[in-house]
Amino acid sequence: MSLREHALSLFRSAVGTVQPAPMLKRAVKLQGDRCPQLVVKGQAFPVKRDLYLVGFGKAVLGMAAAAEEVLGDHLIRGIISVPLGIQESLQRAGMQEMLLKPCSKIQVIEGAKNNLPDSEALKGAVAIKELAEGLTADDLLLVLISGGGSALLPAPIPPILLEEKETLTKMLASRGAAIQELNIVRKTLSLLKGGGLARLAYPAQVVSLILSDVIGDPLDIIASGPTAASSHSVQDCLQILTKYNLLLNLPKSVETVLSSSPSKPTAPEDYSHVCNIIIGSNTLALDEAKRQAEGLGYATLILSTAICGEVNRIATLYCQLIRLVCLGFTGLGEGPLSDKVRGNLLQLAAELEIPGLNLAEFLRALRGLGPERPVCILAGGETTVQLQGTGKGGRNQELALRVGLGLHRAQAMETSSPPGRCDIVFLSGGTDGQDGPTEAAGAFCSPELVDEALQEGLDVEAFLSNNDSYTFFSQFQGGHHLLVTGLTGTNVMDIQTILIRATERS
Repeated sequence: MSLREHALSLFRSAVGTVQPAPMLKRAVKLQGDRCPQLVVKGQAFPVKRDLYLVGFGKAVLGMAAAAEEVLGDHLIRGIISVPLGIQESLQRAGMQEMLLKPCSKIQVIEGAKNNLPDSEALKGAVAIKELAEGLTADDLLLVLISGGGSALLPAPIPPILLEEKETLTKMLASRGAAIQELNIVRKTLSLLKGGGLARLAYPAQVVSLILSDVIGDPLDIIASGPTAASSHSVQDCLQILTKYNLLLNLPKSVETVLSSSPSKPTAPEDYSHVCNIIIGSNTLALDEAKRQAEGLGYATLILSTAICGEVNRIATLYCQLIRLVCLGFTGLGEGPLSDKVRGNLLQLAAELEIPGLNLAEFLRALRGLGPERPVCILAGGETTVQLQGTGKGGRNQELALRVGLGLHRAQAMETSSPPGRCDIVFLSGGTDGQDGPTEAAGAFCSPELVDEALQEGLDVEAFLSNNDSYTFFSQFQGGHHLLVTGLTGTNVMDIQTILIRATERS
């Protein structure tokens, strides 16, 4: 198998391990007939009277199908809000295990086209809100949450209109706001986010099963935390709006809500009826990819599950890491050039402030690998793109293209060792199978990409300056470098894979 085939196989195995159905069935059991209990990861919840289910997110359809199998007749009714077209896509892909049975008690509402809140998603949110409001102390509400849940559960606090909230979110995103910042603003302006759903469901017991798509798995941030006590106040929201120069451009309705919002977050004791449990994450996916890579003979290291920051800076980080590994393969792992690259990497990591990344320790582990085996570096997280152009793309495709350009430039400057001593493949992909408003999940690149593109009359830098990575990859070599998986039915952020081996010399 080629490096590219290996990279694809590792991506698929990582996504496979966070597929909703097997993941949910590993975590959830229903025990006992007379006094049934819902057991989640060892914690037991008595089913006193009726059991209800609600859910929202890209992976929730598969989670709901598995949950209904586990719960059987104990489930009275359910409502889930899922991405537009997902049932048809999964049907076409033959993924029957992710679809509800024809006689299901769970109502499915599809919405949030292109992962943006819309009137259909609002309809789903209203139905979920009404179900939650009608529960009693003897009821149990099972809540299924995954990435994309924020867009699928829009219920702005009146008098804010959905369009006004959407415009504000778009403006923040286009100015480079991180997902955490977007979610803080969204939940401040929402009825159901920031613990709102849990408060409405009181006094019923609420058990949330969460597939995390946010760095560090913070309960109050994933899908904007509908069942978690918010650790943020209206002040945090105002700070973010100030940071991105939006405070003076707010609609009247948003001003009204912000001025009347409580200044302190809700007290944690208001959530004693809630239990939030993470059943899947990026860490789980990367651990499986590492196991597979080692099985293929790679010396494998996980860099981080919390990669975040602007794509340009993250591309530089990856290019420098690749350069360091290649120097090791060419016998230059020790010496002034390697020391310089290590120094650059440590400085860049300090500037990026990636949560929990101990790069010095990682570089020590890298040093200890030796040149005998090919190297695999895995990472996960979510980067941001600062939009400057009007092109079409997504953060994974742009990252791959920027890494391709960076590797090309590094080779052009490398005078101390002849280029071509290492085979390199870089892959970045979204585990949900979608990267921006495109049908691709991400893209592959190698150091040869820029030269090969020039031969086809394609200027990589021009495409990048217009944020037009998808158009580039579509035109380049017949789209061969695009990662196209279709909707996967799950979502644990993005995964990056770097594969490097010494070139066989003839």
